[in-house]
Amino acid sequence: MNLEKICSVIVSVYNEEDSLEPFYQHCSQSCEKLQELGYGYEIVFVNDGSQDKSAILLEDFAERDKEHVRVLSFSRNFGHEAAMTAGLDHAKGDFLVFMDADLQHPPELISEMLKKSEEGYQVVSMVRTKNPSAGLVKNVTSALFYWILNHVSPVHFEENASDFFGISKKVQEVLKKHYREKVRYLRGFVQSVGFPKTSIRYEAAARQAGQSHYSLSKLWRFSKNTLFTFSNLPLQLGIFAAICSGGLGTVLLIYTLLTRKGAPSGYATIVVVLCFMFAVLFFVIGIIGEYIAILFEELKDRPLYILSDSKNIEEDSES
Repeated sequence: MNLEKICSVIVSVYNEEDSLEPFYQHCSQSCEKLQELGYGYEIVFVNDGSQDKSAILLEDFAERDKEHVRVLSFSRNFGHEAAMTAGLDHAKGDFLVFMDADLQHPPELISEMLKKSEEGYQVVSMVRTKNPSAGLVKNVTSALFYWILNHVSPVHFEENASDFFGISKKVQEVLKKHYREKVRYLRGFVQSVGFPKTSIRYEAAARQAGQSHYSLSKLWRFSKNTLFTFSNLPLQLGIFAAICSGGLGTVLLIYTLLTRKGAPSGYATIVVVLCFMFAVLFFVIGIIGEYIAILFEELKDRPLYILSDSKNIEEDSES
């Protein structure tokens, strides 16, 4: 590449055989136009253990365009966060753009992200204004997730910020060195590093093919882990529950003393209070268990991903 600066486009791929060719063509055409801004480019595809023909297509791209296409292949499916982390670890560009291969993230906006970078911004978040592929349930739960997260976390997160974002080389180095948790939320890490950041609003296109790989159960697990990773407030619910329970017990004691005549009464009330108290207790224990599960994942210190193969990559590694 003769150009002085390089833009790395990092693409997570999992069973995307129907959309890969259109994405590659569209992305390449958009990246060719980056020369007007003084940038060359590389496209780093990360094959996250795909079971379809995605791996074959990626090898073909790498053979057809050895100058621009890099391919990392996992030994199995490690998840979207691990795929983006692998791209982060191996990208060589001065500015890194993360996106999906389903063409919901418009490649033509990469030039707009680079312009923001040239203005001095080191983090560029892409904020969805509309997502036609998401149903009512996902749109509502997404809005609720960000509302809760921003109320319990000390870090403010851009609502509807997507996995389509850009970061500078400096931010990449910080994330590679200091943000190596096993339970990850890279989009959140990017927004919490504290460098100058901005956002660009865009309307997500319809999926090129197939369906989203995020089921409601996966979204629930992802949301739960994100909440517990970025906030300690749920751990403090035990204190509030204890205060509320103590107050309720005091009120019940006074009520019992004032209304008791002869033999003790209020059997139903006692049963209800006991059920309430045990519900609070088990709820708090469940929260503590979630935090312990996250700590256990960190203590095991297993690799975030394992590479089985790579194409046009200078050096291979595990992380």
